[in-house]
Amino acid sequence: MKKLSIAAIILASLALAGEAFIFATRKEDSETLHTKAIRADYRVYAPSIPDTLYFCGERVPLNLWYVREALDRELVSVMYYQSSTIFTIKRATRVMPTIERILKEEGVPLDLKYLCVIESNLQNATSPAGAQGYWQFMKGTGQKYGLEINDEIDMRNDLEASTHAACKYLKYLKRRMGSWANAAAAYNCGEGGLEKRITNQQQKSYYDLALNKETQRYVYRILATKLIFQHLQDYGYTIRRCDTYPELPYEEVELSGKDVDLVQFALDHGTSYKMLRTYNPWITTDNLKNKADKTYKVRIPGKKGTEYNTIVKGKHDTTVIESI
Repeated sequence: MKKLSIAAIILASLALAGEAFIFATRKEDSETLHTKAIRADYRVYAPSIPDTLYFCGERVPLNLWYVREALDRELVSVMYYQSSTIFTIKRATRVMPTIERILKEEGVPLDLKYLCVIESNLQNATSPAGAQGYWQFMKGTGQKYGLEINDEIDMRNDLEASTHAACKYLKYLKRRMGSWANAAAAYNCGEGGLEKRITNQQQKSYYDLALNKETQRYVYRILATKLIFQHLQDYGYTIRRCDTYPELPYEEVELSGKDVDLVQFALDHGTSYKMLRTYNPWITTDNLKNKADKTYKVRIPGKKGTEYNTIVKGKHDTTVIESI
């Protein structure tokens, strides 16, 4: 075997050292590349806050630092709660036309539709305190504003009836509290509680009152929802029209008599009990005793049935929604 020259040994040593250096560099570079990839492909943005904002025609005092920062907090919270926000936007195309129509009929500012959004995410929710429905009425308040609520019927879960009731309540609160911002706050914490704080603190504006944590954030959550829903793409939401939920076509039939078997009633009208309850969530039983022998109008699936392709208009409409 030939002896290796000193030069060959030195070259071999340098080669091994170079490989070790390259290995170490590669290992170090993997972290660097990972960081670069994150910076190149992933962005988390702080939401934009407008210079001017109105709520129900009333100017929001964004010139005050504490108002601006309170709004900023809610914008970040709503903007980055993407799963909930996306589903609410999808539901909005189903229920907002009805809400907007009733708000206009009742002479209530359209901005208050966003109060419904933050109350229930546009669904029949039940709170731990027992508030129910799209507008989250407590039982006593719902009955006070004309909603039938008993063991069999709960009109808090009827979109049209509860929206009319909410409009009446909000108009009353506006007359009593002096502004729509105060009215919205009172909707959350009660008119008595808000009046007490106004008197004790000698401040008339919601924005200048020290309130409980939930009410302190309440109007700002409405404002944040309004901003995001009216400028969806500006806040990162790209949702196609075909991805949203359609209004459901229906027919109305009369329901009357005592001890009505609703399962059989549904079958007699060509639908299922599940669909009867889905289209009429204000019914809370499968056997309606109806001791007062009232007559109700109930909805059942329309002639197009429940097939997606027959009830959806523009099912291939890829237009991106700009605002809700």
